[in-house]
Amino acid sequence: MLGKTLKQVREAKGLSQKELAGLMDMAQAQYSRIESGKTDPSFSVVVKITNALNISLSEFFKAEDIFAETNSYDKTLMEKLRLLDSLDDIEKVSIYNLIDSLIAKKKLKDNLTNLISS
Repeated sequence: MLGKTLKQVREAKGLSQKELAGLMDMAQAQYSRIESGKTDPSFSVVVKITNALNISLSEFFKAEDIFAETNSYDKTLMEKLRLLDSLDDIEKVSIYNLIDSLIAKKKLKDNLTNLISS
């Protein structure tokens, strides 16, 4: 569970294992073993990791609860949002325009439904 949460927080911060390990002066392979659950870190190592992630211990353990409650739909949505970052600017603008259009259509439909039912 600890390793899974570390991975989720690290990815949410946009860091690779190598980048995070570098911030802690730790070998990437050593960090990888912690994240994969092959080794349990000492408390002092957990503190170093949370410091490198720029979060408090309490935030980290709250994140553990938050990520545990995330359902598969939310995970799929988060993955799609991460993939948006790989698009070029023109593609991103197209996606954002499409989303804005769909939201505007939904609002218009809701407003018309409210007017008709009033």
